[in-house]
Amino acid sequence: MLSPDPMTFKTNRQPGLLPRLSGISLLGFSGPEVGAFLQAQTMNDVHLLADGQWQWNGWLNPKGRVIALFALLKLHEDEFLAVIPDFPAQELLPLLQRYVFRTKVRLQVVTDLTPAADLESPDDAAVPRDMSTGSRESGLCLNFSGDSVHRHLQLLPETSAMLGPVDAECDVEWFGLDLAHGLPRLVPGQRESWTPQMLSLDRLHAFSLKKGCYPGQEIVARTHYLGQAKRGLCRLLGRELEIGASVHDAQAEAIGSIICASPDATAALAVVQSDKLALAAWAGERPVTVADFLGGLERPV
Repeated sequence: MLSPDPMTFKTNRQPGLLPRLSGISLLGFSGPEVGAFLQAQTMNDVHLLADGQWQWNGWLNPKGRVIALFALLKLHEDEFLAVIPDFPAQELLPLLQRYVFRTKVRLQVVTDLTPAADLESPDDAAVPRDMSTGSRESGLCLNFSGDSVHRHLQLLPETSAMLGPVDAECDVEWFGLDLAHGLPRLVPGQRESWTPQMLSLDRLHAFSLKKGCYPGQEIVARTHYLGQAKRGLCRLLGRELEIGASVHDAQAEAIGSIICASPDATAALAVVQSDKLALAAWAGERPVTVADFLGGLERPV
C-alpha cells in the first residue's frame, strides 16, 4: 500500500482568522438523565467519559447500520455536545426525540457556537487529544490531530474575532484529512447501509462491545464474536472518484464500492471484501491506488 506524505494546509485566507467549516452542525443534550439516555441510544460507552472528554460515537438502526457518526463531548454530568458531520442537527434531532419518552432529557440544535478549522497549530501539547479546552461561553477546542497531522476543531461564538468566512480550500483539506485517517463522511445515500465493522470504526475506538444494550448492539456483537466481519474500509487515491462506483481488482473482479469521496474527487473510502483490501485497482473505469490510513485519530486515546 502507498503511504503518502501528510497533507499540508495551503490557502490564501486572511492571517489570524479561522475558516468556518461547512457541513458540520452541533446537537446539544442536557438534563439529569442525559447520560443514561445517550448510553442506551448510542454505540459507544458514554459512561467512560470524564467531564471535558470526547469520543467517536454514533447512532445505529436496529439492523446495526450506521445512521450518523459524530464526536460526542461530555461537558458536564448533565450536558453533552455532539459534533455531527454531514447529517444536519435539525434533521437528526426529531429522529432521536422519538426515543426520549418521559426521560428527563432535552435535545437542542446548538447555534451559539460555530465550527471552525485550525490547521496551523504547531503544538498539540496544550490540548490533549481526547479532552476539550475552553468553555461554552468563550469557545471550545477539540484536538483532531493524528500522529503526523496537527489540526484543531474550534467551536467559536459567532461574535469571536477569530472566526473567518468559509474557505473552500480549507473545507477540502479538512475533509481529505478525515478520509486519510479513516473517518467516513456519510452522505444521505450511504446512511443505514454499513455496520461499524464494515466501516472499520474499531480503528477510531468508536463503538463498544462491552456496554449494555443499544439499537443494533446484537448485530454488532454477533458480527464480532462470530467472526463475520467480511468487509472493511480501504482508502483510495485517484481522479474523478465517485460515490457508488464499483471497486475492482486487477482481474476486473468486483470487490466493493466507494462510500465517500473528497470534494475534489481525488481521495475516497470504499467498503471492500476484508481479504482483498489491498487489491483495489479500479473504481469504475478509473485506476486507483490503495493508501495506508494515517494513524492517531482514535478517541479516547
